[in-house]
Amino acid sequence: MAAIILETEARIPLAELELVDYVLITLATWRLVRLFVYDAITKFIREQFWDVVKVGKGSELEKPRFGPRRTIADLLSCPWCFGVWAAAVVIFFYLITPYAVYPVMLLAISAVATFLQLLSNLIGHKAEQLKNQNE
Repeated sequence: MAAIILETEARIPLAELELVDYVLITLATWRLVRLFVYDAITKFIREQFWDVVKVGKGSELEKPRFGPRRTIADLLSCPWCFGVWAAAVVIFFYLITPYAVYPVMLLAISAVATFLQLLSNLIGHKAEQLKNQNE
């Protein structure tokens, strides 16, 4: 269905995408995956699809054994699985409406910022590790 809509209604034909479009789509998809699969701010969304199981005096979250909630719990805990669907959504809206450029650009810039933060954390951890080894 989406392919038919894109074939007839796309503002940019797929063949006319340029490198910058692919970079924006890729970065936006990567950020969307991190947002839904890893980030603490969306943890409440992921938790809606898990069961609360009492353990002693406390409780733990456990994936449901079957059903649609299990499928969604699996999807939201797997970056590879979620990435396919995130890419499909980003590509569809990027091609279908000019207004999608704004959230795609926001996600792409956020992806670069996230990558830089992860890189600086990695460098910081490595520096700490080397410092501790030399002491």
